[in-house]
Amino acid sequence: MEREWFTAGWKMLIVRGVIGMVFGVLAIIWPIETAIALALLWGFWALTDGIGSLVQAFRPESRGSSRLWLVLLGVIALVAAFFAIFSPAVTAVTLTWILGIWLIVRGVFEVVGAFGSTRTRPRGLLLLSAAFSILLGILFVANPGAAAVGVAVFLGVVALMWGAVFVLGGLALRRELTTADTSTTPHP
Repeated sequence: MEREWFTAGWKMLIVRGVIGMVFGVLAIIWPIETAIALALLWGFWALTDGIGSLVQAFRPESRGSSRLWLVLLGVIALVAAFFAIFSPAVTAVTLTWILGIWLIVRGVFEVVGAFGSTRTRPRGLLLLSAAFSILLGILFVANPGAAAVGVAVFLGVVALMWGAVFVLGGLALRRELTTADTSTTPHP
């Protein structure tokens, strides 16, 4: 019984790896389409989240200000969802722009934290991290369309690498199981 589970395990690792590698290659080849697809997926998630918030708002347990907040959250999520679903390219660019602003703000806080710290050792690392965050944020804000494409390509590269790791892990597990089978089989 245990042997069957491990046998299925190595096969699933290889399948997951191949799917990851295919996604990675497609994301690298078609980064614009990938960015649009990710914006669409986010839109459908926001749609379900908005509907869930509205349903929760009108449950008997919800009262007063919590009901009002859930309705407000639900309506905002629905507006964002419809915008993302019907205009995914603009949504991808907008989300990248927001990410850029967040990176700049984060970098500024890291600079403040570096000089607000009494320790001098991590200061250099915090300043390096801050510089990277601010630089990346400026690049995202300056050209959010190219940044959205860059994020899609980056996700593709990461998926390709993870896929390769899964395939190699599955093959290694298969080899280990095969070796264990031959060592436990009695020789004549």
